[in-house]
Amino acid sequence: MPVQIKKGLSGSSLSLTPLIDVVFLLLIFFLVTTRFEEEERDMAVNLPKASAAEPTIFPGKEIFVTITPTGEYFLDGKQYSASSLENELKSLYENNPGKQRVKIRADEESRTTHLVTVMNACNQANIRDYTIATE
Repeated sequence: MPVQIKKGLSGSSLSLTPLIDVVFLLLIFFLVTTRFEEEERDMAVNLPKASAAEPTIFPGKEIFVTITPTGEYFLDGKQYSASSLENELKSLYENNPGKQRVKIRADEESRTTHLVTVMNACNQANIRDYTIATE
């Protein structure tokens, strides 16, 4: 007499709970990482317009220095004075020598002296690859 094996219902159905958990974790991860990347670009400054502006492509991390209309300097969301900005740029250059790139985002209402101060700080830190952001 042959033995009959009864299969349970759990073997025939596929559980989607682990798949849904993984999808939600990936969604949260991408939302958080996108927010950190755009945080520096979200500061409200009016960039001057340039007719021949072109997007730049560069391998590596780009640092954004933002100049507000009142002449305050921001780097990675932190406010710096002119001398402390120069020291911070020097330490960033030492961590990535020869490959560090700075994009200066100066408000169109800010004074030129503030822009020249940031450019001078880049030169003092041996960062020669810096650009001024435009729309």
